[in-house]
Amino acid sequence: MMKEYIEEAEKALLHTYNRFQVVLDKGEGVRLYDIEGKEYLDFCSGIAVFALGYNDKRYNDAVKAQVDKLLHTSNYYYNIPAIEAAKKIKKVSQMDRVFFTNSGAEAIEGAIKAARKYAYNKDGQTDHEIIALEHSFHGRTMGALSVTGNPKYREAFQPMIGHIKFAQMNDFESIASQVTDKTCAIIMETVQGEGGIFPAEEEFLKKVRALCDEKDILLILDEIQCGMGRTGYMYAWQKYGVKPDIMTTAKALGCGVPVGAFLMTQKVADNSLVAGDHGTTYGGNPLACAAISKVLDIYEEDGILEHVKETAPYLEKRLDELCAKHDCITTRRGVGFMQGLVFDKPVGDVINKALEKGLILINAGANIIRFVPPLVITKENIDEMVEILDSCIL
Repeated sequence: MMKEYIEEAEKALLHTYNRFQVVLDKGEGVRLYDIEGKEYLDFCSGIAVFALGYNDKRYNDAVKAQVDKLLHTSNYYYNIPAIEAAKKIKKVSQMDRVFFTNSGAEAIEGAIKAARKYAYNKDGQTDHEIIALEHSFHGRTMGALSVTGNPKYREAFQPMIGHIKFAQMNDFESIASQVTDKTCAIIMETVQGEGGIFPAEEEFLKKVRALCDEKDILLILDEIQCGMGRTGYMYAWQKYGVKPDIMTTAKALGCGVPVGAFLMTQKVADNSLVAGDHGTTYGGNPLACAAISKVLDIYEEDGILEHVKETAPYLEKRLDELCAKHDCITTRRGVGFMQGLVFDKPVGDVINKALEKGLILINAGANIIRFVPPLVITKENIDEMVEILDSCIL
């Protein structure tokens, strides 16, 4: 049965993914099940999306209730779920204004536009520069791709949007040396995800923040993957107290309902986008915002941040044990429930063997296994994962 469905998919879907040969059917807690009933322990969570695990009744009921009430209005009108979601996300993010989008890439697009409009309003010029980081990943749309620091993603789609420079993560001088009077923004992931699980260092972030303050440059922090509690803080920058001018969020924000947002300080809001500058048909619709609102409620009710802070050190300890045991693992790095094991060889075979044994993992680059599980995993789940993974490493 699985084989037939996969063959049908390959006839109909554009082949832009090399998918695992599994057709998933349903989920419960931290486990997924394929259409033939096989069970999988999930340490991917839909690429850091399903923070609350699967089939949480409170979440399901909130989304179902909104389906029966109102799905869409367009942004010509107000709706209560959007107002409630905006109020809650402002509180947990410590930002002042929010624009809801449909995805992380769209949030990046909005952040870039806001930064450029901010600079345009200062001098009326359109030649402002943005500094991004090597090994970064911000999305697949043309603007997001332009600030993604991996040439292989960009080369076939040139020219990108102009005036983008690239510096090195945790190398302040590589940024400072490229700043000019045309620099309008510096954009980075607080913890790089696709690029190999590289957290920003506190001193580096603080120096970049000070530089931005001195030069009136906007700091954009991409928290799409590392945000929403994955590091033990609602947003990773909060660990360091380095507040951005603009921040992007998505993935676990809706815990499965496609939604993102970019947020900004009041200063940026007062001096950038105005009516007519930016828009979206679906962004901020009642369904997505009902999901956001309930997700944020559950985070608070269940103490999700506290659970991550309490349990993540155990994940680090068990991964460190694997690193010490296997010579082919060179290091572990990461923060909270966003971890990576770096191998001295490609990890595809290990991930495929783990899948056969009922464990879902993903990579971050050819030689890194990435661990971005649901934030509700337990120490017992971690032990189970390590036992399976250990048996798959040669």
